Amino acid sequence: MLLYNSQVSGNCYKVRLLFAHLGVQYERREVDVVDRSNRVELLGELNPALRVPTLVLDDGRPLAESNAILFYFAERTPYLPEDRYERAQVLQWLFFEQYSHEPNIAVVRFWVGYSDAPPADAEVETRRRAGYTALDSMERHLSSRTFHVGERFTIADISLYAYTHVAAEGGFDLAGYPAIRAWLDRVAGQPGHEPITA
Repeated sequence: MLLYNSQVSGNCYKVRLLFAHLGVQYERREVDVVDRSNRVELLGELNPALRVPTLVLDDGRPLAESNAILFYFAERTPYLPEDRYERAQVLQWLFFEQYSHEPNIAVVRFWVGYSDAPPADAEVETRRRAGYTALDSMERHLSSRTFHVGERFTIADISLYAYTHVAAEGGFDLAGYPAIRAWLDRVAGQPGHEPITA
């Protein structure tokens, strides 16, 4: 398989992290997250959104969107529950991650750490406040739980870990989030864990 990847992208890291846990072998092709000038030529036939991660399966079929890739590969593994309700809860957190978490925490991180032309400070702070709202939701949930779904490590945790563990790069202070910090340690302590730099 071939993964169109950006090493700094949390969305790409999710896929790499699940593959590390599953022992999946794949090749990487690095794609610049800032310079998008060749995206049509590179990804136009594979992913209409022209985003990474984009994965080309062994049979040549493309699959895009990080959480869709997670769901596909977690099927029939311990990382996706068999129970119908718990599977829906995993989806709940995957949707939350892409709607409430990633658009704020990841975007602020990109603006602060990687963009040559970030928006005005007021817009950054608006997104940062929304990011804290997402973190508040996670803190409430994790205050009485070990992991997000079913008291075990699933792709819900992998998805949310990716940008939460680097939130400080966007100026987010996790000091007031003890449940999240304990959960981050539990995720990093899972067998087969690899850092975003791997």
